[in-house]
Amino acid sequence: MDWEEFRQWSEKAANWGADYRASLRDRPVRAKMAPGEISAHIADSPPLTGEAMGDIFKDFEDILVPGMTHWQHPRFFAYFPANAAPVSVVAEYLVSAIAAQCMLWQTSPSATELETKVVDWLRQALGLPETFTGVIQDSASTATLAAVLVMRERALDWQGNKSGLATSKAVRVYSTDQVHTSIDRAIWIAGIGDENLVRIPSGGPSKAMDAKALAAAIERDRAAGLLPAGVIACVGGTSVGACDDIAAVVEVAHAHGLYVHVDAAWAGSAMICPEFRALWQGVEQADSIVFNPHKWLGAQFDCSVQFVREPEALVRTLAIQPEYLRTHGHDGIINYSEWSVPLGRRFRALKLWFLLRYHGLEGLRTMIRNHVSWSRNLAKRLAAEPDFEIVTEPFLSLFSFDHKAPAGVGQEEHTQRLLNAINNDGRIYLTQTRVSGRLVIRFQAGQFEATEADVDTAFDVIVEIARSLSGA
Repeated sequence: MDWEEFRQWSEKAANWGADYRASLRDRPVRAKMAPGEISAHIADSPPLTGEAMGDIFKDFEDILVPGMTHWQHPRFFAYFPANAAPVSVVAEYLVSAIAAQCMLWQTSPSATELETKVVDWLRQALGLPETFTGVIQDSASTATLAAVLVMRERALDWQGNKSGLATSKAVRVYSTDQVHTSIDRAIWIAGIGDENLVRIPSGGPSKAMDAKALAAAIERDRAAGLLPAGVIACVGGTSVGACDDIAAVVEVAHAHGLYVHVDAAWAGSAMICPEFRALWQGVEQADSIVFNPHKWLGAQFDCSVQFVREPEALVRTLAIQPEYLRTHGHDGIINYSEWSVPLGRRFRALKLWFLLRYHGLEGLRTMIRNHVSWSRNLAKRLAAEPDFEIVTEPFLSLFSFDHKAPAGVGQEEHTQRLLNAINNDGRIYLTQTRVSGRLVIRFQAGQFEATEADVDTAFDVIVEIARSLSGA
């Protein structure tokens, strides 16, 4: 492809993207495809000679787009969003065109220095103290893995990377059962083992970790010759928004010399609104915090920010410096590849810079406040219907509900049928979770371009389909 052809197809792709986003309300949110239906239209072997770009683009439109679930649909109410504000998409065009590998300061000084600045902008926006600095990771899974590795190394007196875990005491990490499954995976990858992820009881409306039970578990493990290393607390758990008492958790953990990582992957974005910060009171004493601007803030995936109080511990755990990666003649620079598991790094800071400058904090705060308000209003409207139940009250813009099964139908069977019918209808998209073993339907408002009318549509669809299944 020559550069004139590149220009033509880039313009076509941009125009297609604008038309696509403008048409989303007219599309079903979730792909209506049977397994294998897409692959049946894709060649079994790669082409020997090049094909015309027009043919490739047509197949993209005709074969692949119908099989996409539309995450940017304004009535996507299922998983936490993977928002891509239009200004963020523009920034990603530029990142793709420049195609820099930003692993070191010297491989793109602008990428490193902009990352330092925009991460600090976010620190200020969230109300975190200057004792925190940070790094852009690809996802919360990687940030949590990095935090778990630091926990492990601190507990092993920095000998785990050198000597391995075979001869060490069992390293123990503590959390509740409300944390994301990325915590389990981090424990596996770090070599700690699932049996050493200790689940602390949680309770109350917020399903918070029992701080007394945490202290007892740490003391019990120490007495048994095990090696407590760290605690992973959550703010806005994925299932129904569980929220630990961060101040209480930190007090116990630090009294025993343990490292505390706070997973606020979704809910952290809401902390740009000062009125929500009570939800993570005490977070300024944590050792590590992760939140995902690519969820609720509008930065295109992938873009996760990890704040740390002691970056030296992160670098000591992850940095490898062969001669070919050294930057000579420049003291005091940051090489963010030493703060991350991967060596390679994309220019993720650019989309944050564009996003924050274009919308400003007040624009982003308004979006989040609207989502919270609209979700709470929806919960109130459903609660007022005699055959609906709010199972977990709204945490920010997330709540769960259920609908009374008709006579002769099991409740779980009815709940699953209702969810399937709603999603097959196509106007909105929801997902399920379990609360104390009970299957319920989960709702969250968070798509960047959603309106109050879209949430009103959700009420109409939910009630209409529920009543049709019940014969009302």
